[in-house]
Amino acid sequence: MSENHAVSPLVAGVEGAPIAAVRALARGRIFPADKPLIDLTQAAPADPPPDDLVAHVARFLSDPQAHRYGDILGDPPLREAYAAHLSAFHHAAISPEQVAITAGCNQAFCVALMALCAAGDSVILPRPHYFNHAMWLRMLGVRPTPLDFRQGSGGVPDAGDAERLIDGTTRAIVLVSPNNPTGATYPPETIAAFHALAKRHRLALILDETYKDFLPEGTRPHRLFDDPAWADTLVHLYSFSKVFSLAGHRVGALTAGGRLMAEVQKVMDCVAICAPRAGQAAALYGLRHALPWARGKTDAMRARGELFRRAIAGAPSWRLVSLGAYFAYLEHPWPDLTAMEAVRRLVDRENLLLLPGTAFGDGQDRHVRLAYANVADRDVAEVARRLAKG
Repeated sequence: MSENHAVSPLVAGVEGAPIAAVRALARGRIFPADKPLIDLTQAAPADPPPDDLVAHVARFLSDPQAHRYGDILGDPPLREAYAAHLSAFHHAAISPEQVAITAGCNQAFCVALMALCAAGDSVILPRPHYFNHAMWLRMLGVRPTPLDFRQGSGGVPDAGDAERLIDGTTRAIVLVSPNNPTGATYPPETIAAFHALAKRHRLALILDETYKDFLPEGTRPHRLFDDPAWADTLVHLYSFSKVFSLAGHRVGALTAGGRLMAEVQKVMDCVAICAPRAGQAAALYGLRHALPWARGKTDAMRARGELFRRAIAGAPSWRLVSLGAYFAYLEHPWPDLTAMEAVRRLVDRENLLLLPGTAFGDGQDRHVRLAYANVADRDVAEVARRLAKG
């Protein structure tokens, strides 16, 4: 039966998220017990939140008020606690009025870009990029302008290269550090150079620090909040999902100046009214009580990354481009294969499921992304062995 209604050509013209398509390669197959499928596609915390956090959310849900709408920009206690946390982390003075709580960091990105851009504008997006970012821009009619990293840079883009891409349609530059998909952590001087570039051209710098907690304790990734006028340029994004294992609760944050926040509030009111309140209660409890637990988890994840770095050295046909947070970005050893063909080869021969580099932008056929967050430490050597054999 045909459908009479039309659909948006902007949405219809965007390919769906790639994880489901890649997982379809393994659907319906039976893998032997001595060589099970290892799925390294989607990065999500494997462990649940701490028991006391779960118990707190259960108590929160017993309050009838918990099931009512909350404030559009987030429950005030969480905005206050997160502003204090961010201020302490960055040695800055950030007010609760400069914070919005969103339904995950994806929504923080979406509402920020909707508030900043109109159809026909463009945004500089380092490539390889987080696929949802490019998808959302195209759905808005905003052109993603790809910024490729230089060979040998470890996946770190260059502000000078970005400046040559700026034109009259450019409205913002996006940075994600530590990066998804590459895992690369951008040096403070690189982030500072991009901030100076955005400020000089009166652009927004959208800095997604979803994985900031996975840096070594005491690491200060940049000094952008030292600038008294930071709110004129910087739009900061964050997620509570990874650090407190709250992915399903959808709770993130956006930090920006008052002018942009007023527009963000309009968008939030239309698309969600407020972020899920149980997730907000979980994030607030996490900030107040679970940071030591979280530090243990993030330290363990960094150690697993180093395990993988050492293990992949035993597969010399594979080149490690960059690694960090949850991810490793690799150049596969088959120049005659596309990235998707390389992924299919690995699942067919080695029961190993990765994402093709082409999921993260054009020109990435020699690359694949691996989320080592999805395996236990004891399995890291096995992953490297299967890669080498593949």
